[in-house]
Amino acid sequence: MKTFFNGPLWNLYKRELAFYFNAPTAYVVMVVFLLIAGYLFAIPLFLVNQSTLAGFLDTAPLLLTFLAPAVTMRLFAEEFKSGTAELLFALPAREWEIIAAKLAAALTIFALTLAFTLVYPAILLMLGDLDKGALACGYLGLFMTGLLLCSAGLFASALTKSQVTAFITGFLAAFVFFMAGKLTPYVPAPLAPVADFIGFEAHLENMARGVLDTRDLLYYFSVSALFLFLTRLKLQTMKAD
Repeated sequence: MKTFFNGPLWNLYKRELAFYFNAPTAYVVMVVFLLIAGYLFAIPLFLVNQSTLAGFLDTAPLLLTFLAPAVTMRLFAEEFKSGTAELLFALPAREWEIIAAKLAAALTIFALTLAFTLVYPAILLMLGDLDKGALACGYLGLFMTGLLLCSAGLFASALTKSQVTAFITGFLAAFVFFMAGKLTPYVPAPLAPVADFIGFEAHLENMARGVLDTRDLLYYFSVSALFLFLTRLKLQTMKAD
């Protein structure tokens, strides 16, 4: 334990987290997300008089396609633009430690943003009953979706020196995974199961119903691992150049 907290991974994680909290970007992203999510939660509660999380959960997948790229866009792009990438690569840390530290910092901000939305189910619990098991699985699904999208955003950030380009690339990648499942009725029948599996919304819906399927978890971990592997290849190529 002592070795971990004194090691390069922990030090890099603290460095990345400090960048988030010392700049206004993270606060702006969190506030905008929470304002939109709060509005979508309040519509059925106050206007339709329905005690449900449907307004938030139904639109959360689309909101996450904006949140994750916004959180990850600066991770490598800013290093390349400011010239600190050379110093970063000179540290006594391996590529996977750099990637893991940056991903962990992004997921911390992502999880903190989701944690603020727990006020919504807390309100519903005061008003009536709520399936706590389905709620826990649903939030796990949101976090796993964040893992996938932040991994894609991290790769997008490693491709460019521009944060704007990184955001757009990360959003496009996230939007592909968001739309894939929705295109199932429009693709040839043999490809429909493939499109449904590629899209994260079907996996998220399963978990929101309280169904914890190992296939859904395997999907999230494998796609996230693919993007992290591609990120490592990109860093190795840059170091070789």
